[in-house]
Amino acid sequence: MGRYHATAMHSSPNTTPAGVQLSRTLAVTSVLALIALGLAWELWLAPLRPGGSWWALKVLPLALSLSGLLKLRMYTYRWLSLAVWLYFTEACVRGWADRWPSNALAMVQGLLCLVLFVACGMHVRLRFKAAKAADLKETP
Repeated sequence: MGRYHATAMHSSPNTTPAGVQLSRTLAVTSVLALIALGLAWELWLAPLRPGGSWWALKVLPLALSLSGLLKLRMYTYRWLSLAVWLYFTEACVRGWADRWPSNALAMVQGLLCLVLFVACGMHVRLRFKAAKAADLKETP
């Protein structure tokens, strides 16, 4: 059995497994929502300091991941499924420690993190399953 490479996937109907588009859409949507929420939260809605906070820079890794998500890069889905737990941890801490409205925003962030993790996990699983099936078809 050959090794599966973490390269971009061509989006032709013959190579795209069922469900990959859905997982990609969920992942991209949740990342965009996390970026918008993070910026709004730290700059206007409930910043740590009046006038805005440098914590708004926390969305930078999410913004960097968008290119890889849109190009169906397996590596991006894999590292993002691990990095999302940092955002989830922040959501849990601030959800229980902060006051309104920050705690509500943290709960929304936590929910978006869970959606992103499920989407990335589903994407990786579907892609590996398709690669394994393709590998089995090629071997005599």
